[in-house]
Amino acid sequence: MAKISWLEFLASAGARTEESGHLVFGSEIVESRLARDATVVSPLTHLSVVGFSGDDAKTYLHNLFTSDVEGLGADASQYSAWCSPQGRMLANFILYRDQGAYHALLSADLLATTIKRLRMYVLRSKVELSDESDAIALFGVSGPDAPEVLRAAALPVPLTGTAKFDGGTLIRIEDRRYIAAIQADAARGVWKKLAGKATPVGVPAWRWLDIRAGIPWITQATEEKFVPQMLGFEKIGGVSFTKGCYPGQEVVARSQYLGRLKRHLYRLHTEASARAGEPVYSAEAACGTLVCAAPSPEGGFDALGVLLDEAAQAGGIRSESGQLFDSVEALEI
Repeated sequence: MAKISWLEFLASAGARTEESGHLVFGSEIVESRLARDATVVSPLTHLSVVGFSGDDAKTYLHNLFTSDVEGLGADASQYSAWCSPQGRMLANFILYRDQGAYHALLSADLLATTIKRLRMYVLRSKVELSDESDAIALFGVSGPDAPEVLRAAALPVPLTGTAKFDGGTLIRIEDRRYIAAIQADAARGVWKKLAGKATPVGVPAWRWLDIRAGIPWITQATEEKFVPQMLGFEKIGGVSFTKGCYPGQEVVARSQYLGRLKRHLYRLHTEASARAGEPVYSAEAACGTLVCAAPSPEGGFDALGVLLDEAAQAGGIRSESGQLFDSVEALEI
């Protein structure tokens, strides 16, 4: 099923695309409240899938990404990142195995450039990269009844890591929150089963769940702005400090062991709008950058931002337009 056909199917199921480009089914704030309180299903059209296959795929990824790819089990998943030589994140991923191949979920707006750049590192390695976005549909299922909803759709529920089924993989993100990566030819039938038991919501609601969980995603707006520790990526298993070299490894290691990192990830709330890549200020000086933002169930926007610790602790953080953030919370992952 071509990607446009999948989007057309979602439109027939009640989805629409806002001027912002966000896929939604109703009001964004209502959907964020549903995501907070109810069991929901969301088509994750903001993410895409890259496939890595071939005899050298494991070694190739292990030598490029920040995580311990060699230690990734057949029924496991892990966060990972790809950095520039300066240690700045070019993209981040959820990485999992599918038989002899590997799949990486990443922000859809980085897909084309990421594949193009990664292919430059193949050289003589026996590895092939492929855009799997048309072949694999991604759904998110979250909420108090998420396991029961998945079982009702004849899908497995992994207690940890991943669970394989005929036509796809279930990835556990956190307690009662999962991503289903499903072969496109089965996607419509599975969606109908899930949507019969859970309330469909759009991408902004799922992004809000990521913000609540402290899970950041690099997009075009934030490419090459952060070292992994600024996003707390080492705390969620996205960085290994015992593996060999990879691009940017020396910078990442120095940031960890010299203890000089002065910027970290914070959760913020504002009554105004907010967007990824937006600078934030303390007094008259820029002190950080928003990583991601989504409508809050309480109104306004919730966001994750990388801020200077000194500025965050002093307070008075405001947006580019001058709007004060009424909540700035350090993350404890």
